[in-house]
Amino acid sequence: MTPIKATHDLHKRRFSRNLGVGLALLGLVAIVFGLTVVKVTRGDPMQAFDHAVRPELEGTGQ
Repeated sequence: MTPIKATHDLHKRRFSRNLGVGLALLGLVAIVFGLTVVKVTRGDPMQAFDHAVRPELEGTGQ
């Protein structure tokens, strides 16, 4: 009988690809977290569109 190999070449390639995808996702999460921290610490009003008319949110470019 042939001995069972611990790792095959296919597993090494999959690991490097998975590592790349994981690092890309981690980078995306870091960017979103950084933008959130900057937005919160800058003190901008955290307002959004909620189907109510608020004059402070309307633009003056008419």
